[in-house]
Formats: sequence, structure tokens, C-alpha cells
Amino acid sequence: MSVLVAEKITKRYSEKILFDEISLAINEGEKIGLIGINGTGKSTLLKVIAGLETADKGRITTGNDVEIGYLLQSPEFKEGTSVLEQVFKGNTPVMKLIREYEGILQRLEENPADAHFQKKMIELTQKMDLMEAWSIETEAKIILTKLGIIDFKADVAKLSGGQRKRVAMASVLITPADLLILDEPTNHIDNETVDWLESYIKNRKGALLMVTHDRYLLDRVANRIIELDRGKLYSYQANYSKYLEMKIERNEIEEASERKRQNLIRTELEWIRRGARARSTKQKARLERFENLTRERPSLETGTVEMQGAFSRLGRKIIEMKNISKSFSCGEIIRDFSYVVLRNDRIGIIGPNGAGKSTLMKMASGIIEPDSGIVETGETVKIGYFSQENDDMDTSMRVMDYIREQAEFVDTGKGMASASQMLERFLFPPSEQWKLISKLSGGERRRLYLLRILMGAPNVLMLDEPTNDLDIQTLTVLEGYLDEFPGAVVAVSHDRYFLDRVAESIFSFEGNGFIKRFAGNYSDYSEFVKSLNHVKTDSVSAKDSDAGGKREKKKTKNLKFTYKEQKEFECIDDVIADLEGNIDEIGILMQEASRDFERLQALSEKKDELEKKLENAMDRWTYLNELNEEIENKRSK
Repeated sequence: MSVLVAEKITKRYSEKILFDEISLAINEGEKIGLIGINGTGKSTLLKVIAGLETADKGRITTGNDVEIGYLLQSPEFKEGTSVLEQVFKGNTPVMKLIREYEGILQRLEENPADAHFQKKMIELTQKMDLMEAWSIETEAKIILTKLGIIDFKADVAKLSGGQRKRVAMASVLITPADLLILDEPTNHIDNETVDWLESYIKNRKGALLMVTHDRYLLDRVANRIIELDRGKLYSYQANYSKYLEMKIERNEIEEASERKRQNLIRTELEWIRRGARARSTKQKARLERFENLTRERPSLETGTVEMQGAFSRLGRKIIEMKNISKSFSCGEIIRDFSYVVLRNDRIGIIGPNGAGKSTLMKMASGIIEPDSGIVETGETVKIGYFSQENDDMDTSMRVMDYIREQAEFVDTGKGMASASQMLERFLFPPSEQWKLISKLSGGERRRLYLLRILMGAPNVLMLDEPTNDLDIQTLTVLEGYLDEFPGAVVAVSHDRYFLDRVAESIFSFEGNGFIKRFAGNYSDYSEFVKSLNHVKTDSVSAKDSDAGGKREKKKTKNLKFTYKEQKEFECIDDVIADLEGNIDEIGILMQEASRDFERLQALSEKKDELEKKLENAMDRWTYLNELNEEIENKRSK
């Protein structure tokens, strides 16, 4: 059943057609990923579907009582609104009850014996029970905590851009919706939060439409990919991996069609050149056919970024960090860290937001000084620093002037290229090169910013969240470019796919200023951490774990319980029941502690720990019961 149907919608931006008579049906339970090059109109299409903008032509039809939740790419909030108020903007009755409850509670704290307020408190409590306001408020606070927001009373207008994005996300996720629309939900959140978000939206009921550059998210969550390409919409009933295969097939068909068209043009052109004699009506028809063939626009060849940059000679000494430390008002974020950057290093830096990842990059780049310790940089080192914010971009400049300010020409290794030629390689055709930067989309600005850095001929690249706002195609080409880059690359990123493609070692911020180094990419690191957690939470002894493989073979052969397994089998049901009971009790305590954040956070962590233990216990229950069935079957024979 369709939740929403868009029929032949068209949208122009100045002279540019973003989409031309495209149609789309979104069905219940579909999880759709929308992809396309930056500037093609993805965010505009989302706004049109959500009803925030109107199409120039066509119509949008929704089912009866369909609710749409929408996460903007860059949300803006009214000053004076608290985090919790913003989260509940889509559920005003609950927020009104919570505010009234807090007001009465404050009055009772001032005058506990006041009978009027006591009676009012009882009435409000009953109303909140009836509307399930306690559980809704608790869920909202848990989601905010998972997203890294812990001050529920903070003014949203005074938060950073990344924090505002996370508050907006919490608001969308907590508000019931039949269709959830997310525009770049993974921007400005750390790797752990991306993992949580992936699990949350994967298990969420209802339709989903999202724009994201996170290819793992598209691969694991999406069951349909739609691609906006030169004003047309192409649909693939597939996840991201399968889409890539189907896209190759589509390109091959289009290329074959274009070859056929070119052959027909050559045939018709040869006929015209020969001046073939025929009846006038037939000659006129063939001339019209030739004109139509030459007038057709080939649909193959999406614009592709050609990423070539100059490279300056790099000496033996690059960057040496010796016992560096850095503290801010929040505490020490980097403690006694040392590392020597090597020529071919490919380093990925991960950790929670605010842990100090960008600070480490800035100290390594010489932008800020450490409180203690030394950073030494080689004489030949030329750092290209890709900032997370790029706030210094003057949007009143024209695209060409912004690039020329860095360099008029650059040696690409295959010859000299002008600023105009490099802009064309980065998908800025001549018609776009004199446009004001303020007229570009967020993704186009990031692509332009990346080009400016490469025009500086760096030999060390420092990339702070390079995947934010870049489209998948540009990311793919960037990853290929980094494969061939002859200098060191250090990248802060929450994009798991990007880290797997680029990183050969991981620097993980572990808290209290400590940074751990791990050899391998992000998936290697993640598997290592999971194995450590499994060892910590596994109820099986270390001795049993070491002998796991041998024991499995022994069981298969002898088909009998060990003494420990027999005891475990006898009590495993009680263990599971106890764990389930404890989880339920903590759920009740979390509702009661909805006003006490520290207690709520501690209870949330305890609940997560118990749920992991329950999962392990359920695995053991399955294994022990299967083994018991095999033993009984053997006995019966």
C-alpha cells in the first residue's frame, strides 16, 4: 500500500531543471536511499515530498492520516527553546503536561503542605500515566543521550551546528510518523552513534526516505535505491551493493543505445552527402529523422569528478609529536601523546564528539600549540588541511576567483592545468565558474573547498570529516585519489566505509586524554573491540573459551554434557528469567528517574549491560537445548 505518490513533478532553480516530470511511489515499510551528485536537487526533492516546497508542475498525494517526519540537513531553531521543548515540538500535549508537572513540582518543593498543589499533582500524574508521558519523556532523554546531548534544558539556538542537528534528529525519531525523511542524518555524529542510528532505523516500523553518503548504512538498511541523475529519477529494488551491479547493467544498455544512435546518424549523414534521389516526401522524412537523431541528448555519462592534484616533494622528516598534551575548561583531552608521522601513513582518527580529534589534527598541523610537549615539522612538508567547518570560505566571491586566489595553474603530473580546467574536472562547467559561491549547494561548496586544497600542491593531507556533505561519487573518486597520493594522509571521520577504504591504522580516543593506536582499518578495529567485550561479558570461563574448538569436536563425537554444562543447562531458564526481570525493573526505575539525568544515564548503561548478558544467555540456551536434543535422540536409538 502506498504511503505517498509523486506524479510527474518538475522543479526549476533559476535556469537549471533539478527534476523533470519524475514520478515516485513510496510504499509501507520501504526503506529508500536517495543518491545523486551534489547540486542535482536531492534536498529539494525531499522538501517537495515533505510539503516544505511546492513543485512547479505535478502533484503529491498522501494516504489518509499519513504523518511525515522530516530531518533537515541544516535545521534552525527559535532562540529561547530548550532541548526538550524542541524534541517535543511534534507532541505538544505531552510537552505541555511535562512543563505543568515541573511547575507544580517546584511549587510543592517550596510549600510541601499546600493541599491545592498536592491535588493538582495527583491529577497531573494520572493524566501523564494515561498519555504515557513518562515513558515518552524517558525515551526522548535516552535518544538524546545516545546522540550525545546531555543538557536537556540548554537553549537550542546556542548549540553548535552538529548539536542542533542531533536535537532535530531526536525530535524526528521520537515523533510518530508513517514516513520518515532524513537528509544526511550521519553528518556531525561519531562512529558509535552512527552504529546506534543504523540499528534504530533498521528496526523502526514505517517507511523511510533518506539522503546519505554512508554506504554501509545504505547497504544494511535500504531495500530500494533511487538515483536522481540529470533531472530524471531511476529506481533500483536493491540495497547499495546490488544497486552498483544494476547501475553497471543500466550504463551498458545506455551505451549500446547511444552506439546505435551514432550509427544511425552516420548512415543518415552518408545518405544526405550522396544527395540520394527520392520522392520529395520521403527525402523530407529522412531529413527530419536525421534532425531528430542529432537533437536527442544522450543519457549516458553522468558527470564524473576527475581528481588530479599537484604534489610537492616530501623530505625524510615529516611530523614528529613528542609527549604533547592539551586541556580546555572541560578537562584534559590529550595526554602525553607521541607519534612520528611517516611518508606513507594512512591514519583514521575516531572517538566521541568533543573528545579532541580535531584538536589533535590542528596541533599536528601547527594551527594550535600544545600545552606541553613538542611538534616538529619537516622543512619540505606542505600540509593541505581540510577543515570540518570551512567557515573561512567567502561566499560573496565567485567560484573562479576563489580557486585563482590559491593558484592560476597547477602541475597535475600529466601537464599544466588552468584553474578553469580543474574546475571542469570537479564538475563546475564554464557556465558555473563565475557563479557566486553563495548560490552553490552545501555539497558543491565542499567539493570546491576540496579543489582549492589540492590546488595548493600539498604533500601531507589532514582531512577533518571530509565525508560531510560530499556525494558518494565524489567520495569514491577521493578514495581512489588517496590510494595514489604519495604522501601521508590523516583523517578524522565517522564514515565507516571511508575509514575501511583509506585507513591502515586507527587512533582511538578512549577518554581522559588517552589515545590508543591500532593496526588495521575500522572494521578490523571494531571486530577487535567486540571480541574484547565478548570476553568480558561471556559467562563461560576463560578456560572453557580457550578449549572451545576442542570441546566442540568432543561434543560432536561423544554427545554428552560436561559437568559444568549439565549444571548450566539445569539453571539457564532461571538465569534468563532473572535477567528479563531485572531489565523490566530498570525500565520502571528509568521512568521514575526521568528528572535525574545522572541516574538515568547510569540506569541506561546498566540496562545495556543486562541486555548483552541476556543475549549471551539466550545463545547459550539455544546451544544447550540443541545439544540436549541430540543426546536424547542418541539415547532413543
